[in-house]
Amino acid sequence: MNTSTRVVFVSLVLVAVAATAFGADPAATKAPPAEVAMNVPWAKALAIVGACFGAALCAIGGGYGIARIGSACIESIARQPEAGGAMFAPLVISAAMVEGGMLFAIVVCLLGVLFI
Repeated sequence: MNTSTRVVFVSLVLVAVAATAFGADPAATKAPPAEVAMNVPWAKALAIVGACFGAALCAIGGGYGIARIGSACIESIARQPEAGGAMFAPLVISAAMVEGGMLFAIVVCLLGVLFI
C-alpha cells in the first residue's frame, strides 16, 4: 500500500468514527448488554467500517475467483482449441456460483450496516 492509499484509508475511518460520534446519544438505559454496547458511538462506527470492509473483501475475492476461472479456461482452450465449446458451460456455471456467493456475502455485510 502506498502512502496516498493509507492517507485515504485513515481519513475514511476517522470520518466514519466522527460522523457516528456526533449523531449518537450514549444515554444509559435498562437494556441488554449488547444493546448498551451498541449505544456507544465508536462501537457503531467500528461496526459500520467493519461491515464495509467485509463487503469490499467479498467483492475483491469474487473478482479474483472469476478472473482465475476465466484465465484457466482460456489457458485450456489455448492448449486444446477443439475442446473450447465443451469448456464454455462449466466456465459460466463456475463463474455464476462464485458471483452468487460473493453477492450473498455483500448483502449480508450491508444488511449488518442497516440493522446496527
